[in-house]
Amino acid sequence: METYGTNGRRVAIIAGLRTPFAKAGTDLRSVTAQELGRAVVAELVERSEIDPKEIDALVFGTVVPSVLAPNIAREVALLPMLPKGIPAFTVSRACASANQAITDAADQIVLGHADVVVAGGAESLSNVPILHTRNFSDALVAASRAKSVGARVSAFARVRPRDLIPVAPAIAEPSTGETMGQSAEKMAKLNHIPRDEQDQFALRSHRLAAAGTQDGRLTAEIMPFYIPPRYEKWATVDNGVRTDTSFEQLQALKPVFDRRYGTVTAGNSSPLTDGAAAVLLMSEAKARALGYTPIAYIRSYAYAALDPGEQLLQAPVLAAPVALQRAGLTLKDIDLVEMHEAFAAQVLSNLQGFESKAWAERAGFSRPVGEVDRSRLNVMGGSIAIGHPFGATGARITTTLANELKRRGGQFGMMTVCAAGGMGFAMILERAA
Repeated sequence: METYGTNGRRVAIIAGLRTPFAKAGTDLRSVTAQELGRAVVAELVERSEIDPKEIDALVFGTVVPSVLAPNIAREVALLPMLPKGIPAFTVSRACASANQAITDAADQIVLGHADVVVAGGAESLSNVPILHTRNFSDALVAASRAKSVGARVSAFARVRPRDLIPVAPAIAEPSTGETMGQSAEKMAKLNHIPRDEQDQFALRSHRLAAAGTQDGRLTAEIMPFYIPPRYEKWATVDNGVRTDTSFEQLQALKPVFDRRYGTVTAGNSSPLTDGAAAVLLMSEAKARALGYTPIAYIRSYAYAALDPGEQLLQAPVLAAPVALQRAGLTLKDIDLVEMHEAFAAQVLSNLQGFESKAWAERAGFSRPVGEVDRSRLNVMGGSIAIGHPFGATGARITTTLANELKRRGGQFGMMTVCAAGGMGFAMILERAA
């Protein structure tokens, strides 16, 4: 089997960048997702010194789109610095939306349809659309069509007080009604993941992210973001990283989703977050022609899915062996692993699944992926500490993995992302020589 891009069109990761990730309702609360996306793409283009005329396409992911700007990719592509003729489209695969953007962009390069593509994603969970009840919506439509004052009054006469209560979108599965937190709680119980292990993993995430921030490895991937409306202050780091937290403090938090018997808390879960991230992709030949030195190459990727009513966030266990097989590698060949941390319970369940023969057989393999060396896992922390803007996380992880592979001199890296709908993603990167 040929590995991805071995038709002479290997996909190179040239650079990656992101905004600071801020907890929803804090520093970036007044900034829309499209504004975040435009800022990070403008800065990425500026820093990489790519001639905007060389950009063939832009692909962006988001999970909760604005009803006023549903194609966020096109809004980002209409930056003053970019030619107006750059085609742009928006993708959504829940928490793996930026990964979808990156793989769609990479596919276009492999097919020969593009040579230079910007891909990434953005999310503003401070600015999710607030809905009304169906009855109130019907009344508004009827009133807009009314041809007399009496008809308008009649339309609104059917509105009841309960119809005026706003309806916020729920982070729940439409097919099951189960929230992600409830699903994580279920996984913790099914896989016997104790509270202590979850809190220890969360503490590890914060400590490693704090170290990566302090020594500049994480902040090197972050652009300063001036905070509106006065632009007198700017955000330069992720504000969810707790440098002062302790195991005892995490243990003191009460379970959120199962208050009596649960183990999943706000402390061992990723917070709702605002932010954007993007990467610059090129064909290997184009990078060479333009004088760019790639950080890494995309060697393979895979998506998988399972029944959302089962273990919602376990599908990376099904995607990883496929991505490894497509890359012609095993886990022993992998120098670094980056796993999206939706919940500590989810990561620990995924790691357990990698060692399971039963899960391997479900993925169509006779042997498990194997045990992940914890010293190679999320070496600068993960989403529990850094935050999780749904549409942007995949590009953040891609950037961190590529940079850290280069920094450490490793050859191969694997990333995994779980996503709503029972979906999972895995990608293998190879450091550029």
